[in-house]
Amino acid sequence: MVTDFVATYAKMIVNYPLDIEVSSTKIDDTFFEITIMANDNDVGKLIGKNGNMINSIKTLINGCKTKSGNSYKIRVITK
Repeated sequence: MVTDFVATYAKMIVNYPLDIEVSSTKIDDTFFEITIMANDNDVGKLIGKNGNMINSIKTLINGCKTKSGNSYKIRVITK
């Protein structure tokens, strides 16, 4: 659910939505790492000025934490 949301949201922000790949790795029972792989030109758009865009995505995902009890970490990397 969270991974699908991040993928959809990221594709709306970037210039090359077909290059977006989102994966989720379970680190612990209640901790997941979500990795967004993007085109080199789109990484800056995903992070945003002063990290505002990625922080807003993290804030939305933390809302899911209250429902499921899981914590999430987001990484943005280039392909």
